[in-house]
Amino acid sequence: MSLRRLVVTAAALVPAALLAFPTAATAASAAASAPVRPLPVPAPAHDDHLTVTVAGGGGGADGTYELYCHPAGGTHPHAKAACDQLDGATVWGTDPFAPVPTNRMCTQIYGGPERAHVSGTWAGRPVNADFKRSNGCETARWNKFSSVLGTERG
Repeated sequence: MSLRRLVVTAAALVPAALLAFPTAATAASAAASAPVRPLPVPAPAHDDHLTVTVAGGGGGADGTYELYCHPAGGTHPHAKAACDQLDGATVWGTDPFAPVPTNRMCTQIYGGPERAHVSGTWAGRPVNADFKRSNGCETARWNKFSSVLGTERG
């Protein structure tokens, strides 16, 4: 086969090969004409869910409430305020629900008969905490969670 015949044959095959591969313009027009399918929207995940039980106060806060955060919801009467308070009390690497250390010196000022129990999951960690107002340290801990526990007194 002569060189001239080889060049003519190659020249004839190159345009056919280029037609087999779509250009950027061809791909864009094909994408524009394709039907658009919306992605499914996942249901909101309630990883932060607490059950709050308050008793003994004789006030309107007594009862059991479900509290969901991120987004705020549930049967808690002030879910948004409670979630905001929890977010403010949460520090990476610490347990915001940790009990008062047994060796802590506390004033022996009785804060009232209220008791509360909080259980569930917060920040990916299990929660099982009891609250009371038996001395100054316990009252301060209660006040730290006043919105969560449904009480706003100091």
